[in-house]
Amino acid sequence: IPYMMEEYIKKGYSDFVISSSGNAALAALKFVQDCNKTNTKITLKIFIGKNIAKNKLSSIQSEILNLKSEILVEQVDNPKQSAFLEAKNNDKIINLRQSTDDLALEGYKTLADELEEIDNLEAIFIPTSSGTTAQALGNLGAQIHVVQTTACHPIAEFFSPYQVREHLSRFHIGSEIERGSKPHPNPPLQGEGKSIAGAIVDKIAHRKEKIIEIIKNSHGSGWIVTDEEIQNAIKLVKETINIDISPNSALSIAGLQKATQNGWTWSGPVACLITGK
Repeated sequence: IPYMMEEYIKKGYSDFVISSSGNAALAALKFVQDCNKTNTKITLKIFIGKNIAKNKLSSIQSEILNLKSEILVEQVDNPKQSAFLEAKNNDKIINLRQSTDDLALEGYKTLADELEEIDNLEAIFIPTSSGTTAQALGNLGAQIHVVQTTACHPIAEFFSPYQVREHLSRFHIGSEIERGSKPHPNPPLQGEGKSIAGAIVDKIAHRKEKIIEIIKNSHGSGWIVTDEEIQNAIKLVKETINIDISPNSALSIAGLQKATQNGWTWSGPVACLITGK
């Protein structure tokens, strides 16, 4: 998000709008705060949903307590639509959408550079909502594994055995599955209820087709994990290295555990991305 904003500021824009489940909004508002310390006049309007996690809402509210009119927060029923209309009605406003704006991909270059420093990296497990991170890391030569929740899994569901046969001819991936991108027993879930990993919310996944192509070319997979599996991953990290991680971060660990339980093995390093709250 900060990279996108920097690039648009270079082009002369100074007013931004974003819809967010929390993490992206926090990144954007911190960037605006830093920019405006140097007398740059940047404005930001944040649309958040009615079901945003209380801790994330509190974090956003506490960050803007001392600000005047630079950052506005509005809680609405449909934050994505509200942000879209805000920008549509004023061509001087940029709607920050990682899910569709390819500038977001360039913002992950530093992360890609860090991962490239790991010798013989074989696989990367990624907590996935829009799939921007997965797409940005798709050229590293390692397997890409996306991990999503039982509540939201438009990308990972492709790799359920109940979905694979239906899509094989469309994506021509039979040989890839035989060579490594093997299906596994994800249940044919339909987006049930809520998940404790509340940042995974993108049910449309505009990048879905591209990401599926990246995953199958890397011989990776997609994983749907339950709240119980997420909680077990949190517990494992705490007991092993005494670090507290959020449910959203724990998705990558839970995905790795599920993969190993289903017969996936590697002879080199595997990276699990730890994200925000």
